[in-house]
Amino acid sequence: MATRRQPTARQMRLGAELRRLREAAGLKATAAAALLGVSSVQVSQIESGVAGVSEERLRRIAANYTCSENELIDALVAMAGDRTRGWWEEYRGVLPAAYLDLAELDHHATFRHDVAVTHVPGLFQTETYARALFSYMNPEFPPHEVEHRVHHRMRRKAIIEGSDPIPYETVIHEAALRIRVAGVVAFRAQLSRVLELSEAEHINVRVIPFGLDDFAGAGGAMVHLGGPVPRLDTVIRDAPHGTAFVDSEAQLEHFRKLFRRVKGASLDIDRSRDLIHKLIKEL
Repeated sequence: MATRRQPTARQMRLGAELRRLREAAGLKATAAAALLGVSSVQVSQIESGVAGVSEERLRRIAANYTCSENELIDALVAMAGDRTRGWWEEYRGVLPAAYLDLAELDHHATFRHDVAVTHVPGLFQTETYARALFSYMNPEFPPHEVEHRVHHRMRRKAIIEGSDPIPYETVIHEAALRIRVAGVVAFRAQLSRVLELSEAEHINVRVIPFGLDDFAGAGGAMVHLGGPVPRLDTVIRDAPHGTAFVDSEAQLEHFRKLFRRVKGASLDIDRSRDLIHKLIKEL
């Protein structure tokens, strides 16, 4: 059984789900290893994403753990058998692993929900806006480092602008639509792009206005990516020392409720477009 030096977030998620199934069955790693006819080290490697797992072994694992959730098992089998080497692999060794993980999770998502508070969502950003953002946040980066990040972000937009887009819903605070990350001309182009994309059938854009009373959700920025089954959803949040991937069912349900609450506080789609149009005219 070959091992991986650096498993992706998706590979680690598969292992984490297998560990949760084992724990739900009340089995220690040693007992699970005995049932599968492998060593406890192999079980640990599978559950950490360091080692892969075949469809036959995965289905045997599910049977031994008495898991009867067929949709979940099929989804895990699909994850285990996926050998996709997407466009993001071109950036391996060029950008941090988290950038590749984000692109891979985007690629496999069934939907995406964003809450953006201080910046226009990445999938909506123009090249000029993204370049200004990366240059300001990372002033020590030489120009070619900034360009790698900009080009990577532009390619990620394929999930909503490509030939087979996924449903995308975002709630944007008015602050993000007023902070001029770039100059006035570039910022007008950025807001116009948001307005243009908001008219697509698979995209819903809502805005939280400054004047909203009793809104304490300014720290609620997040990305929620849909999995093949709800249990395999992923929430992504910015953390002090990098990107945090949230995947426990309790936490996922918390963020589902948070998104519904933020969405419920926002303007409806038509009034949101009207506000964006007003902000463009003010520039």
